[in-house]
Amino acid sequence: MPNTIPVITIDGPAASGKGSIAQKVAATLSFHYLDSGKIYRALAVAANKRQISAPDTAKLIALTQELTTDPQQLHLLQRDPTIVSPPVGQQASQIAKNPALRQLLIPLQRGLRQMPGLVADGRDMGSVIFPDATVKVFLTADLAIRAERRLIQLQNNGIYAKITDVCEDLAQRDQTDRGRAVSPLTPPAGALHIDSTQQSITDIVKNVIRAYHNAVFIPPSAN
Repeated sequence: MPNTIPVITIDGPAASGKGSIAQKVAATLSFHYLDSGKIYRALAVAANKRQISAPDTAKLIALTQELTTDPQQLHLLQRDPTIVSPPVGQQASQIAKNPALRQLLIPLQRGLRQMPGLVADGRDMGSVIFPDATVKVFLTADLAIRAERRLIQLQNNGIYAKITDVCEDLAQRDQTDRGRAVSPLTPPAGALHIDSTQQSITDIVKNVIRAYHNAVFIPPSAN
């Protein structure tokens, strides 16, 4: 049964380190990995290619239905080099505000809950998609640090950007993600709060794995 399959959710704002930490936790536990933000970014890339704007709900719904039934196309879009660019991020953030689109993507995300387990990162993984997750983490970091991390990511993908523009972009995305009516960015109930500003990825990964082991540990019987 899917509900018996363990899930670790890592939510938080953009560039807080969710992806790096979630991937390492998944690799350590040999779990599957879900980058939910990349799904919305892939949808934004596809929308841009077809010149579909965020307010055009009918076309976006048709596009989302197409992508959710074509894993290969979705996979290729997630490898598009522009997927990490600020314009795509802003478009993805606008698309993510649409309740109809979010609803269409729920089965796709929950369908990735497979044995032996799943690590999922995003904005609403622990609050909406997997409210029964074994461990929920809410990861934060100072805006300046997140901007530096995102700038490095952009540079590694051959995308030029100014640190001031990146910082402004992240601040705007934070506002959009926290202020949307549906599935806003908010700490899920019972989440482990971690500030990654001055902590190493290695230490955070160890803390998350420790929390998981503590959550699934069954003490021996006293008899």
